[in-house]
Amino acid sequence: MHTNVNIGRDISCAVLTISDTRTQETDKGGKLVIQLLNELNTHISEDCYKIVKDDQSAIQSQVTTWLNDGVEVIITTGGTGIAQRDCTIEAVKPLLQKEIEGFGELFRYLSYAEDVGSRALLSRAIGGSVGSQLVFCLPGSTGAVTLGMRKLIMPELNHLVHELNK
Repeated sequence: MHTNVNIGRDISCAVLTISDTRTQETDKGGKLVIQLLNELNTHISEDCYKIVKDDQSAIQSQVTTWLNDGVEVIITTGGTGIAQRDCTIEAVKPLLQKEIEGFGELFRYLSYAEDVGSRALLSRAIGGSVGSQLVFCLPGSTGAVTLGMRKLIMPELNHLVHELNK
């Protein structure tokens, strides 16, 4: 089993919720990501939590802004399904320089094994890097956020940031 690397400093993070209906009061998924990141060695500034509509240019614009600002880890929630309005993957994937294929594969496998069953095939969760920065796109449900964060992102976050900054 891999032992997580302690990089000895706060990791700057941003959380983007993609939804046509969520507000800061009703955004359980985004708030859960923040809560779980707070359990780690991370820093989320006030301007690093946003909600945008299911709009490809709005999503890409916000992610690009945070990348240009040097945010080390960006986690999105929502818009990863196959509905007509779901466009998170189309907005984020072109920005990635390296996709971490295992993230999406493991996310779907764990979803299938835990309780989602064959509906897991509908998830298009992805992760990847842009230079020394990470971007993860999770579904918006709190169950999906908990699974992705606790089983995949949280155990490896320090190690991933360390590897990208070698």
